[in-house]
Amino acid sequence: MLIKTYGSAVYGVNAITITVEVSVASGEKYYMVGLPDNAVKESQQRVDTALKESGYRMPRMRVVINLAPADIRKEGSSYDLPIAIGILASSNQIEPKLDLSKYLIMGELSLDGEIRPIKGGLPIAIQAKKEQFEGFILPKENANEAAIVTGLKVYGVTHLNEVIDLVIGMSDMLPVEVDTRAEFANHENVYGVDFSDVKGQENIKRALEIAAAGGHNAILIGPPGAGKTMLAKRFPTILPPLTLPEALETTKIHSVAGKMGSNRGLIPTRPFRSPHHTISNVALVGGGGNPQPGEISLAHNGVLFLDELPEFDKKVLEVMRQPLEDRSVVISRAKYSIEYPASFMLLASMNPCPCGFYNHPEKECVCPPGAVQKYLNRVSGPLMDRIDLHVEVTPVNFDQLSDSRKSEHSKDVRMRVVKAREHQSERFAETPNVYCNAQMSSQQVRDICQIGLAGQALLKTSMQRLNLSARAYDRILKVSRTIADLDSSNDIQIGHLAEAIHYRSLDREDWAGN
Repeated sequence: MLIKTYGSAVYGVNAITITVEVSVASGEKYYMVGLPDNAVKESQQRVDTALKESGYRMPRMRVVINLAPADIRKEGSSYDLPIAIGILASSNQIEPKLDLSKYLIMGELSLDGEIRPIKGGLPIAIQAKKEQFEGFILPKENANEAAIVTGLKVYGVTHLNEVIDLVIGMSDMLPVEVDTRAEFANHENVYGVDFSDVKGQENIKRALEIAAAGGHNAILIGPPGAGKTMLAKRFPTILPPLTLPEALETTKIHSVAGKMGSNRGLIPTRPFRSPHHTISNVALVGGGGNPQPGEISLAHNGVLFLDELPEFDKKVLEVMRQPLEDRSVVISRAKYSIEYPASFMLLASMNPCPCGFYNHPEKECVCPPGAVQKYLNRVSGPLMDRIDLHVEVTPVNFDQLSDSRKSEHSKDVRMRVVKAREHQSERFAETPNVYCNAQMSSQQVRDICQIGLAGQALLKTSMQRLNLSARAYDRILKVSRTIADLDSSNDIQIGHLAEAIHYRSLDREDWAGN
């Protein structure tokens, strides 16, 4: 007897529906076809034991399982559950009352019949809704994320017997319901830190406010203990709240990577990823034998913080150059090509030299001649060109540290950032895939970032003295446009341009010429 159940395969951040065809007939062998990997092939042992522990049996007959379409490689253990239900129905051990053609079934089986969580619950649910499936049966830990998709009955199960009861109509289980907007509103911008925790450093906070307002990349350069990491960890608190579409897109990526955690639904806050400097290039950009999103994709719609930037392997840093421009990364191999979104803000920090005290107001740098330049050269010029703001962080003195007055709270800074982003939303309302100043193309920079004769003269002098590239020229104009937006100014003033040029510290002669 032939029975069809339905599962799904995740490629990139999208899903493809897989038909699990099970035929039980006279004979003695077990066959599995349809390009399964080893984890899928091993399902025979898991399903066999789980059926026995649940009061059923694996038929001692000829069992043929086809995973269609057969030209797509099937990976992972989440096909255990649809295979088990298909075998029980095909061998007449159960009589389905549920229309199996209208339900997706996914889950990994333990030997005792318990159902383990899967990856990619949300993109699978989105695809199921597109293909007009009525419901989705999956592990309980993944039910909340799948239930974000409205119009789809989502059943969270913990044991094989629960699924069998549901299929044969003996269960009173209700679909999981999640109020997406309420959950999103209740948790947005919940952070345990605040900008007011940082004493002094008002100029650094100003630079980070500009970065947040325009979506610009930034690097903090300063001695140990100056507060670079502390400021960076508070940076997400001043970013605009995630919109609902951004939250869904971010949740999809984390779902595919298996980073959602148990019983978690929508991700309501912008991600903040801070990988260690020993990270490999595959872990950073994604890929691998079983393709997974990398850190730059997990930071999509959020912040990627690289602490001690020169300590990262140079090859690892170089693979970020293209994603920083294109805001996506394409992983191409002989057998597959996958695109992951990677629209993130890069925030980095570094010491000014190996000993950490170059340009320190009180301590003397003990690095030998040429060591500072050698240290800075660990980060290539093309990568540094893609960083809009170079911000010097100086140590905080005792008077500032002991000041009992509270600094400005993150929510107050965020209000100004949101207002500036609103100006940009109006500006780019008719431009697809551009949401902030940092995403402007070169042509848009020419059209939007107009400066007067005085501004042109200032920018020309700065470019000649600092030997800036054409990319740096565009980035200065983008930053100056953001500063003007914070001032609610329609035009870029000379002061806005001068401040933007000021944030090119590493281009100055006192850095490059030591």
